[in-house]
Amino acid sequence: MKFIETIKNVWKIEELRNRIIFTLGLLLVYRFGAQVVLPGIDASQLASLQGKADGGGIFGLLNAFTGGAFANASVFALGIMPYISASIVVQLMGIAIPYLQKLQKEGASGQKKITQITRWLTIGICLVQAPGYLASLGPMFGIPDSAFLLGQGGVFYFSSIVILVTGCIFAMWLGEKITDKGIGNGISLLIMVGIIATLPKSFLQNMSARFTSGNGAMMILFEILIWFAIIAGSILLVMAVRKIAVQYARRSATGGYEKNVFGGARQFIPLKLNASGVMPIIFAQAIMFVPGLIGGSSLLKETTTGQWMVANFSDMFGLWYNVVFALLIIIFTYFYTAITVPTNKMADDLKRSGGFIPGIRPGSETSEYLDKIMSQITLPGSIFLALIAIFPAFVFKLMGVQSGWALFFGGTSLLIMVGVAIDTMQQVNSYLLNRHYDGLMKTGKNRKAVA
Repeated sequence: MKFIETIKNVWKIEELRNRIIFTLGLLLVYRFGAQVVLPGIDASQLASLQGKADGGGIFGLLNAFTGGAFANASVFALGIMPYISASIVVQLMGIAIPYLQKLQKEGASGQKKITQITRWLTIGICLVQAPGYLASLGPMFGIPDSAFLLGQGGVFYFSSIVILVTGCIFAMWLGEKITDKGIGNGISLLIMVGIIATLPKSFLQNMSARFTSGNGAMMILFEILIWFAIIAGSILLVMAVRKIAVQYARRSATGGYEKNVFGGARQFIPLKLNASGVMPIIFAQAIMFVPGLIGGSSLLKETTTGQWMVANFSDMFGLWYNVVFALLIIIFTYFYTAITVPTNKMADDLKRSGGFIPGIRPGSETSEYLDKIMSQITLPGSIFLALIAIFPAFVFKLMGVQSGWALFFGGTSLLIMVGVAIDTMQQVNSYLLNRHYDGLMKTGKNRKAVA
């Protein structure tokens, strides 16, 4: 009943209602575009491409991120991932390039320039990925020549590259509009909706396989229970924080700080257990492409080492793949946390605002203390993140879950769904709290008028 009452309250707020309808409308446009096949390709002959995606592995992951557009040879086949890649590159370059560091400190104007740089870099990445995707349709994905109605000449390549790049830019524009005029987190919502779009099909395929084997109902129930358990664990990982107590000195009437600081306000600095989010998994996933490519190169293709690399690093449910994958996630978690959690800046801001951590001197000692705490909580956070990332391999090998459905038992897909769902709920909740606050103010005015 409380949930239904909350939904009613959401619908009563006109601004929030309009934002939700606007967001749903743009998401519907994005889902529609994922079904529109590139001009010159026969949609009825894409069975081999869809089979590759349904088989799980790397192609299944790419298809999940694009909401099925990858397997449909859609105008949105590249999805929003080039923009994500560009954002990551710009963020990493901000560590080494002084110009980007300067822009990061300029506030809104600097952020606007960084966004523009990210957009241009997105176009550059699309111009590299689009020809690679088109060239792979025939030889790698097994689409017959008859599927290309206009042939595979220069006209097809030029028009398709323009459409794929335009599709990615249009998806980026949709995400930005959802962020500005919708309920926020536009880019993340596009990814989440794309992932959720492939969930029903993957579940039905797994359910069909279970009933065919004769142990359907009990195993499906067991899988759902495990799925909810891993979702609960992911929520704990996303929301877990270590609270560092902070004491703020009380200002005196002369403008300075009183010597008796115990009368000041007491607050907390929340340090997240997993401050890096899903970025370590994305970085590690990108690195895991490399061994298979090296092993399949002309230099190593015929050697025992090359064959071993291809066999072990092309199967994302294999032992060596997941061992290396987990280690990379732990390493990247420390790396990304170190560059995204500025303990020096936190200590300086705390000192300027008259705050301090009890028992710790302001300044460098506070910075070292925060850095030490972050290192301590990052270890269990990175291990837990790695376990969630490789959990699909466990359910695939030990429980015989279909590969497409297994991807939803952990990894980037699950963490993105959980993280975006929590952020969206917080956005909606903030509107509800603001509305409630306005109501209290009106009540107070009315009472004063009556008095």
